[in-house]
Amino acid sequence: MQLRELSVSGAWEITPRQIADDRGVFHEAFTDSAFREMTGHRFDLAQVNVSVSGEGVLRGLHFAEVPPGQAKYVSCPSGTVFDVVVDVRVGSPTFGEWSGVILDSVDNRAVYIPEGVAHGFLALEPQSMVTYLCSEGWRPGAEHPIDAFDPKIAIDWPAVALDGTPIEHVMSERDRAAPSLLDVAAAGRLPKWDDCVAYVDSLREATPRADGLWRPSS
Repeated sequence: MQLRELSVSGAWEITPRQIADDRGVFHEAFTDSAFREMTGHRFDLAQVNVSVSGEGVLRGLHFAEVPPGQAKYVSCPSGTVFDVVVDVRVGSPTFGEWSGVILDSVDNRAVYIPEGVAHGFLALEPQSMVTYLCSEGWRPGAEHPIDAFDPKIAIDWPAVALDGTPIEHVMSERDRAAPSLLDVAAAGRLPKWDDCVAYVDSLREATPRADGLWRPSS
C-alpha cells in the first residue's frame, strides 16, 4: 500500500496495490500493519456504514465530539466521489484547512479521517457507493454539521459530474441549514486539538507492539 498524509494533520490517503489476472482484480482494502504504520495504533472497528448516492448528492460536513469522536476509514467500491476532510480541531496547526481526494472503483483509494476532523463527499456519478469503517457507533446529539459551502473554509467542490454535466447539489435539509465553522466554534462544540492528541495517545498506549507485548501505560 502507498500511504500519503494529507494537508490536514493525521488524515491519510491510502492507495492499495492491485493484482490483476484473467479472473479480474484483487486488492487489500485494509491491513492492520499499514494502519499501524500510519497512526501508531490499531483500528477498533465498531460499526460499518454504507451509503449509495445519486449524482450531485453532497453529504456533510459532519464531525463527532471528542472524546471519543469517530474515526472513519472511507472507500468507494462503486461509482466516484470527491471526498473531503476539514480540520475543525481548535488549536490544531492545520485548523480550518481542507483536503480533497477522488475515491472510485478504479484506483480503489481510501481516506482515513481521524477523531475531531470533519468529513463530507460529493457524488460525481449515479449510484456511488461509499463504505465507512467507524471506530465508534453513532451517538445521537454528539454529531454536528458544518456548512459545506462556508467561505471561511472555501472547499473547491467540483462543478461538473464525471460525464461533464453541471452538478446540481442534492442535500438533506439538515446539511443545507448547517451553521458556519465560526458559529459552531462560538457555540463551543468544536473538538479541541489537545483533547484529540490525548485521545490518540491513549490508543497508542493500548496498542500491542510488533512482538505481541502490550505497551505499558503512562
